[in-house]
Amino acid sequence: MARDGEDTGMAKASKAKRQRKKRPKENKTRTVHANIHYDNAKGEENPNRHYASNKIKTTKYTVLSFLPKNLFEQFHRFANVYFVFIALLNFVPVVNAFQPELALVPVVFILSVTAIKDLWEDYRRHRSDKEINHMDCLVYSREGKRYVEKYWKELRVGDFIQLRCNEILPADVLLLSSSDPDRLCHIETATLDGETNLKQRQIVRSFFDLDCDFDPLKYSSIIECEKPNNDLNRFRGYIIHRNGRRDALHKENLLLRGCTVRNTEEAVGIVVYAGHETKAMLNNNGPRYKRSKLERRMNVDVCWCVVILLVMCLFVAVGHGLWMYQYGDKRPLFDVLSPEGTDLSLMMSVLYLFLTMIIVFQVLIPISLFVSIEIVKICQVYFIHQDMELYDEETDSQLQCRALNITEDLGQMQYIFSDKTGTLTENKMVFRRCTVAGVEYSHDANGEFNRPTHNTRFPF
Repeated sequence: MARDGEDTGMAKASKAKRQRKKRPKENKTRTVHANIHYDNAKGEENPNRHYASNKIKTTKYTVLSFLPKNLFEQFHRFANVYFVFIALLNFVPVVNAFQPELALVPVVFILSVTAIKDLWEDYRRHRSDKEINHMDCLVYSREGKRYVEKYWKELRVGDFIQLRCNEILPADVLLLSSSDPDRLCHIETATLDGETNLKQRQIVRSFFDLDCDFDPLKYSSIIECEKPNNDLNRFRGYIIHRNGRRDALHKENLLLRGCTVRNTEEAVGIVVYAGHETKAMLNNNGPRYKRSKLERRMNVDVCWCVVILLVMCLFVAVGHGLWMYQYGDKRPLFDVLSPEGTDLSLMMSVLYLFLTMIIVFQVLIPISLFVSIEIVKICQVYFIHQDMELYDEETDSQLQCRALNITEDLGQMQYIFSDKTGTLTENKMVFRRCTVAGVEYSHDANGEFNRPTHNTRFPF
């Protein structure tokens, strides 16, 4: 028996091994070729054509998906679901208590104001995407044998780009050349990790000893690296030269999209990841519906109000049922009739009265209060935008409130996280005074030098 069990186990293991051999291996690497070696006019297919372009899109809605997606997000607020249910229930002729058309007006107003606000926010995202996609960068042209200006959205994986000082990186670029004597490129990563201190990136080791300027036409290497991922501190791969030599690539060789080139006149690199495949875009989860603490608290309060409302309506319905059961032959005062005028059964009469009381007692959750809240939030955003104390004259920019319900969280700071004391203080050195050859030169707060005064205490 033991022998048979061992044979069965070995058979299963060998079968699983054969299945693993038949299963195609997943390609976990990306191969990047230089685009200048492929001419589309001659029908040559570029191996980089399957990779994403550098055009980005961060909008949340489309023309077809706006209405259903926006309503789905708004119905995360339990009050909206409650008001829509009451408005629809008021259209039932047997249980309606008010004019149905009037009951729809406040509900439609609340949903419309929020929808218009979300549409405006999404339009601003579209406008911002358009500005970013139409920014200029220098891309090497095979026909002109020089760097020409192109839009960011026209950039492709495998293009050679030239970076200048104080220029923002349009994509994830592998550094191949730098004007720095130490073959370094200094970048600022404040848009990615919030750090303003400069970081050093070095060119690929095989291009370190070039005595002349980098010529893209002489580039014949192939890059094999990992597939796009959102890890900002990791990059692994190889660059394979024509002679078969392989040099390792690390994160110190990669310039990430969104960083700014500092203290480096010129640098040249090849695009490895573009568009939504860059590490910066992969870390961006896209726009989401932001719920304030007040909105989450109101959802809980509305649920409790609905429970109280149902208890009240159930109490009235049970009392009505007892009245009907005891005085059914004498036509009770609170009788409920069908639309045709015929008497209803006891259970149907109780059910209809229960639904009618829901409409009558709906003021327990006042819809006018929610209409007032939406109007107040719109006014708050308007006053915030018009506040001159929040205007920066140097950059000619004002505060932008991108979410209408973000005003509900103003002044509700709960935690402060700090990695060091310098985060909360300002490390600023101000020139006060100095003494040169026994003469003291002071400096006031307005930036003007006072007249020299002799100082005998420091005669140097």
